[in-house]
Amino acid sequence: MKNIAVIGAGTMGNGIAHTFAQKGFKVQLIDISQESLNRGIATITKNLDRMIKKEVISEADKEETLGNITTFTDIKEGVEYAQLVVEAATENVPLKLNIFKELDEVCGEDTVLATNTSSISITQIAAATKASRQDKVIGMHFMNPVPIMKLVEIIRGYNTSDQVTNTIMELSKTLGKVPVEVNDYPGFVANRILMPMINESIETLYNGVAGVQEIDTVMKLGMAHPMGPLQLADFIGLDVCLSILNVMYEGFKNPKYAPCPLLVNMVTAGKLGIKSGEGFYDYAESRKAEKIATQFA
Repeated sequence: MKNIAVIGAGTMGNGIAHTFAQKGFKVQLIDISQESLNRGIATITKNLDRMIKKEVISEADKEETLGNITTFTDIKEGVEYAQLVVEAATENVPLKLNIFKELDEVCGEDTVLATNTSSISITQIAAATKASRQDKVIGMHFMNPVPIMKLVEIIRGYNTSDQVTNTIMELSKTLGKVPVEVNDYPGFVANRILMPMINESIETLYNGVAGVQEIDTVMKLGMAHPMGPLQLADFIGLDVCLSILNVMYEGFKNPKYAPCPLLVNMVTAGKLGIKSGEGFYDYAESRKAEKIATQFA
C-alpha cells in the first residue's frame, strides 16, 4: 500500500495524513470544504516547522512531506486510486455510517476501509457496507498527537479477515508505530480504561472533594501521569469525552460509564477545553492551564 486517502482534515485527520506523508506515502486528504483542508495543511506545516526547529527533520524533508499530500473536497475523486482509506471524521455514529456507505459505493473492491474511531463498534460501521466488503473494514485508532504517539489500536470487526488485519499491523509498523490488536467492544482498551478515570476525576471535582489543580497534581505527582486527567480531558475535548462515555454507556448498559452531570453541562455550555479556549482550565490569551473552575468546587 502506497496510496492512502484520509477522510477529515481535523486534529486526527491532519495528523494521520502528516504521518503517512512523512513516511513516503501518497496521501489524498479529503474534507467537505477547502477552508477545512487549508487549516489542516497549515497545521501540518506548523508541526513540520517545529520538527525542523528541533532538528528532527530537514527543510527538504518538510517539502517532500507536503508534496506527498493532495487535497480534495470530493470523496469519489479523492479515493479513486486509494488502496487504504482512513476515516477520521467526528465521533458520531450516523456520520460514520453514512461515510462508509458512500465509500463502499465509490472505492475499488479491494480497497481496505479503516476508521480512526476511538469507541464505536467496527462491526456496526462495517455493516454499513455490503457483505463482500465487510472483511476489509478495520479500526486504526491512532493516539493524539498522531506524529508523536507510538500506539495504534488495531480493532478487528466480527468479519475482518486475518489477511487485512495482518496487512494493517505491518503497515502500522512501517509508520514507526506500535500496533496492538484488540477486539471490538465499546471503548476498545485505551478509552475503556481512560474515560472512566477522567469521568471519576470530574465526579471528584463535582462532589467538592478537591479543586481542578489539586486533582491533577495528585495524579501527576502521585501516579506519575505526565498530564492530569482534567487537563487531559481539555486536550482531548470535553465533547469527545462525553461522546465516548455515551457510546460505552449505551454499549454496556452499565451505570459506571454514565457521564458526570458536570461534564454534560460544560459541553452543553460550549466549554469544550482547548478547542473552545475554556474547559477546566482557561486557555485565553495564550495562558496555559490557568484555573477557572473554583465555581465547581
